[in-house]
Amino acid sequence: MTKKTVTAQYPEVQPQLPPRSRGVIGLLEENCTVCMLCARECPDWCIYIDSHKETLPAADPNARARTRNVLDRFAIDFSLCMYCGICIEVCPFDALFWSPEFEYAETDILELTHEREKLREWMWTVPAPPALDPAAEEPKEIAAARKAADKLAAASGGDGA
Repeated sequence: MTKKTVTAQYPEVQPQLPPRSRGVIGLLEENCTVCMLCARECPDWCIYIDSHKETLPAADPNARARTRNVLDRFAIDFSLCMYCGICIEVCPFDALFWSPEFEYAETDILELTHEREKLREWMWTVPAPPALDPAAEEPKEIAAARKAADKLAAASGGDGA
């Protein structure tokens, strides 16, 4: 009431978005293992995944052949999505990311279903993660790996030197 109203002249003037703002969801296909956690946890059922199994030959003649899931289709229907982010949170392989991109309106509602090619395009708009805190405690996994490497180096240095 005491401040003068300001009219933003969008789209001529782009808004200043806060960092890490939510817009659209991007997909990094290489990280997707078709575990289906995102589709199962989605409260709107707006994620569509199709896959098939591929058999890989065994590396050893006495071993069994391995099978793996191959992603055929990954699509998100943004006309149903409520942007809760549960799919991103539950993905154990970091295949889904928030992008700040918000200009993806369509005149046809069917075009709001973004297939994996379109979801991949959003990955270029995903901001880099914030820098790590240099004063933070070292993760346990890295500390254990460093300790094992030091132990191995000490053992090999003691034998050969």
